Amino acid sequence: MSTTRLLRFIGLLAAVTFITACKIGGEGEKTAEEDEEATPIPVETRLVERGEITAVYSGTAALEVDAEADVSAKVAGEIVELLVEEGDQVESGQVLARLDGERLRLEVARQLANVRRLEQDYRRNIELNSKGLVSAGAFEGMKYELESLRAALRLARLELGYTEIKAPFSGVIAERYVKRGNTITVNQPLFKITDLDPLLAYLHVPEKEFNKIKAGQQAAVQIDARPDQLYPARIIRISPVVDAGTGTFKVTVEIDSGDGELKPGMFGRISVVYDTRQNSMLVPRAALVDTDAETAVFVVEDGVARRREVTLGYANGASVEVTDGLSGDEQVVVIGQNSLKDGGKVRVIGAEPPDTRTAVEETPQTDPAS
Repeated sequence: MSTTRLLRFIGLLAAVTFITACKIGGEGEKTAEEDEEATPIPVETRLVERGEITAVYSGTAALEVDAEADVSAKVAGEIVELLVEEGDQVESGQVLARLDGERLRLEVARQLANVRRLEQDYRRNIELNSKGLVSAGAFEGMKYELESLRAALRLARLELGYTEIKAPFSGVIAERYVKRGNTITVNQPLFKITDLDPLLAYLHVPEKEFNKIKAGQQAAVQIDARPDQLYPARIIRISPVVDAGTGTFKVTVEIDSGDGELKPGMFGRISVVYDTRQNSMLVPRAALVDTDAETAVFVVEDGVARRREVTLGYANGASVEVTDGLSGDEQVVVIGQNSLKDGGKVRVIGAEPPDTRTAVEETPQTDPAS
């Protein structure tokens, strides 16, 4: 055999050997892949449930009083009685303190005497005026003077009444600025009174929520001091304009203070219920498989995983509403779904019972269906 023919034979033999080895290796890899696909992936599932889901806008705000005022003196004088202390609950019109009113009582007596004297003169001059014995000008002057004295008497009585310092509205004495025996001046504050029930909070809500928030809607307030307690509240006012600088509108929330448990200055997390849907399809948030283009879940059918694209509605921390893509009787995969492919075999190792609690969506920042 020539050298040339020998070299050709050796090359052909090497090529055949390489092709055979590749074929054997490829069949081995294919067999491994087939074995892997044939092995069911263990998953846990939960049955799609039907229930109520509530949409809520949530925000934080400081609690404020509805009414607060300094109670000031309208006349000067010495304080002779202090009838309330800080922390006392008072009613509208209740006397809080008294000033020495002796000087003003004497002024009332003087003005009363002047009125009575002139009334007698006026009655005598009525008959004289009818007979033409008193000039019309003098008679009219007496009449106007009597009206002036009567007004002065009313003023003196009014100022005497001001010696009793009264509560302008019902509330709690937050501060007392004076002591018994102090001599006070006109407009000097004596007390600060605060109405603690109800309390108010002001939410500044993004304009995209404008059509969702309505006066009269129910709300709830939670504070850090009592995280397990919810206090009832409701929306009482909505500003009709949007602040151009912040892109928000003001919502006023009235809060039941819970027998004084809530205090002004506390920060509360306020949740406003703006929609409730009954008989919605709800799935656990953990079941969702998100991509850049779509949201899907895996359902189990006869031991096979099926990928279903879904459209979402309201959501909360645990559950999401599915508005399209499911019929409502599926078992959705809640653990193991990230390893699944459409059509892959699965083995259910745990099926959790559906959560029958009401779902509540919190602080929606985008369109629910997006």
